[in-house]
Amino acid sequence: MTDKTDNTTHFGRETIPEAEKAGRVQGVFNSVASKYDVMNDLMSVGIHRLWKDAMMDWLAPRPGQALLDVAGGTGDISFRFLKRAGHGHATVLDLTEPMLVEGRKRAEAEDLADSLDWIVGDAMALPFPDNSFDVYTISFGIRNVTRPQQALTEAFRVLKPGGRLMVLEFSQLPNDGLQKLYDLYSFNVIPRMGHLVAGDRDSYQYLVESIRRFPDQDSFLAMIRAAGFEQAKYRNLSLGIAALHSGWKI
Repeated sequence: MTDKTDNTTHFGRETIPEAEKAGRVQGVFNSVASKYDVMNDLMSVGIHRLWKDAMMDWLAPRPGQALLDVAGGTGDISFRFLKRAGHGHATVLDLTEPMLVEGRKRAEAEDLADSLDWIVGDAMALPFPDNSFDVYTISFGIRNVTRPQQALTEAFRVLKPGGRLMVLEFSQLPNDGLQKLYDLYSFNVIPRMGHLVAGDRDSYQYLVESIRRFPDQDSFLAMIRAAGFEQAKYRNLSLGIAALHSGWKI
């Protein structure tokens, strides 16, 4: 039997011990926290906002729902959820405290502070009881988790019966030619942009590499079903540059 301490995972193109990944991911987001939102706008030419709006359209938040937004960082998804729901509560959990600090500043500026909790925590070991939340979201975060399947199992555990999972993540274009063009942009432009805007080329090099290592749409759909979710489906966004995956705890 293999000792878990010998298990490996990927960090971009590197193969590393599983025990190292969380710390290295934390280092990436510690480095980019103050410029994270600006870089999202620049890298996607603002299209990430449309993707997040599409997420809310499919999710259709309802008044009084309790959201857990994992890898929620600066609160972008939680703010959208609360505004759509009218009233409710959102818990933002992230491994990286500087991201949460930036989010708290935004919450105060948008007068949403009373509707939010900010918690440092790990997607693979959520610090909440079973059946605690109506909705679980994770946006551009699950590819950074050491064991995504374990994170999905934890999502299922903390959702109430009838609760919903929604994952927004970069994915794979179905056309090889378009994928090659997108890769040319990703690998050549985004790291340089990270250097110029955030003063950190290496972190954005990792983020680009991590996208290419993440499972394609159908493979990830199978992982969601394996965690126990039913009525699992996905929708491509921008031809598959990103994808939304949805599942229900029934």
